[in-house]
Amino acid sequence: MSACTTTTSEAAEAPQAVPVNWQGAERASPVTLSARAADHIAKFLAKRGKGIGIRLGVRTSGCSGMAYKLEFADGPNPEDIEFISHGVKVLVDPKSLPYLSGTELDYAREGLNEGFKFNNPNVKDACGCGESFNV
Repeated sequence: MSACTTTTSEAAEAPQAVPVNWQGAERASPVTLSARAADHIAKFLAKRGKGIGIRLGVRTSGCSGMAYKLEFADGPNPEDIEFISHGVKVLVDPKSLPYLSGTELDYAREGLNEGFKFNNPNVKDACGCGESFNV
């Protein structure tokens, strides 16, 4: 009997926590979801009837310089970097990854408000309205 183990094609195709081709992987952390955020996303995708996960990114905007982008993804873009967190696929474009590295996306209820909250360790400054940030 061989000490080697074989992998199924499904296991071989599964995205890794830190993709092999991710330059800078040794210096950065993956983007993750809290259990609450993953549950909310999974329920929304099931209700929506389509989609493979969530796509996160950043764009230039606001008084502090950058703002988060969040959208439900129906399919991956060729350049997307994929992570799996609590069973939910998280897609990030390579240009946004340095700004999102180590970020946890949470889903929180605060008073009458509820929504996604980015817990980003890279943020150095944020504007008072909470719409934009600087790294």
